[in-house]
Amino acid sequence: MSPSSRLTVAIHILTLLAHEASGEPVTSEYIAGSVGTNPVVIRRLLAMLRKSKLVRSQGGPGGGWRLVVPAKGITLRDVYRAVESEALFPLHASTPNPRCPVGRTIQAALAGRYGEARLALERDLERTTIADLLQEVTRLAR
Repeated sequence: MSPSSRLTVAIHILTLLAHEASGEPVTSEYIAGSVGTNPVVIRRLLAMLRKSKLVRSQGGPGGGWRLVVPAKGITLRDVYRAVESEALFPLHASTPNPRCPVGRTIQAALAGRYGEARLALERDLERTTIADLLQEVTRLAR
């Protein structure tokens, strides 16, 4: 799964859990049906979200997943940090030519700008919560 879809699917999962907040746990199979993917993909993302203390699981009959934090307390930045470990804009996969004036300096020139772009993205994601998305999804579903 690509990093961008990982974030989108994780947001989908949390919004669905907020929507289904009737007190009953939600199974990964149910979530997979909503997302349109395999339950294994969902379980991997749920494990990342659990590690970040956003969700918890309940085993046994009637088990499933629930939010740990209220939807209004989960920002998209929280989700981004929970599931995205890769650089937003990766540098070269191999080392550029150190004898070239551009090759030896391009990574240093880009690193700061890429860091600033990541911080700007995180600041923007901080302004939206899962509760905000749930409200919009509910409005659009009418």
